[in-house]
Amino acid sequence: MTSALKSVRAVRDMEPDSTVYKTLLESTKAIPWRIDWNTQQFTYIGPQIEELLGWKRDSWLGINDWVERMHPDDRDRVVSFCVAQSQAGVDHEADYRAMTRDNGYVWIRDVVHVVRNEAGGVEALIGFMFDISERKRNEDELLRLQRELEALSYRDGLTNASNRRMFETMFEREWGAARRSQQPLSLILIDIDFFKEYNDALGHVAGDDCLREVARVLLKATARRPRDLVSRYGGEEFAVLLPETDVAAAQRMAEQCRRAVQDAAILHPRSKTAPHVTVSLGVSSITPQDSDAAKSFLNEVDKLLYKAKDAGRNRVQSLPPPTH
Repeated sequence: MTSALKSVRAVRDMEPDSTVYKTLLESTKAIPWRIDWNTQQFTYIGPQIEELLGWKRDSWLGINDWVERMHPDDRDRVVSFCVAQSQAGVDHEADYRAMTRDNGYVWIRDVVHVVRNEAGGVEALIGFMFDISERKRNEDELLRLQRELEALSYRDGLTNASNRRMFETMFEREWGAARRSQQPLSLILIDIDFFKEYNDALGHVAGDDCLREVARVLLKATARRPRDLVSRYGGEEFAVLLPETDVAAAQRMAEQCRRAVQDAAILHPRSKTAPHVTVSLGVSSITPQDSDAAKSFLNEVDKLLYKAKDAGRNRVQSLPPPTH
């Protein structure tokens, strides 16, 4: 039992006009209240309500005032829960946003105790309203930080593309989705041509700059749909995952990526392909069946990438999707 509910029960037998009772209740920041169950009318509400929400005490007549001064997005959920619990005679708590007189909102935790009559029926509800706005702000900030940390854990620190962990997570997820929906899934693997020679000529700091620029170009070239994913696959390799994309569209996307890197004209003094940085790409598409394995498809695209490199680099190598 929460300490708030204990406090409610400790004062439940006191009369509302008791001097001790009123002094106790009105000296705390918590807002006490009482509703008669039969009339659904407030028989008491603490003066603190005016400072917190701006509404005059005498404007809180019945349960409808409580309902109407609740955020619309919280209203159905909270009212249904509280009414059901009260009818069952169960003490309960509810968090919701209460509307202020100037149309703002304050987060409230309502702690409710059900008072029964001698016959066991519900006689009244008494409770406390607590301002939990600061707690909610702290919770929201903590949630934001947790999401930010989670996002960082899936982000490549150098290039700002997704990292290998994110690729593997999403590849598994999209493979399952494609198998269930029988929609094609396409994958492009990309390798920077002669990147070791680039590092040897210009140094690793320049190599890092090159990786960042290639990632930027790829992210821009593939910025089409929220589910499309560009990841740093490892070293100088990148992967582009394209859900619900057939092989023809994936081939066009691969060629678009190749041209975009070429057009960026990043100088490469030791490339055997061109005076600037180029990429080789392997691409394929599949509509997964139960008999297909995700790892086999990944290996197939990797082999296509190496065929592109063996064929002279700065090119796209693809195969049509397998038939079943």
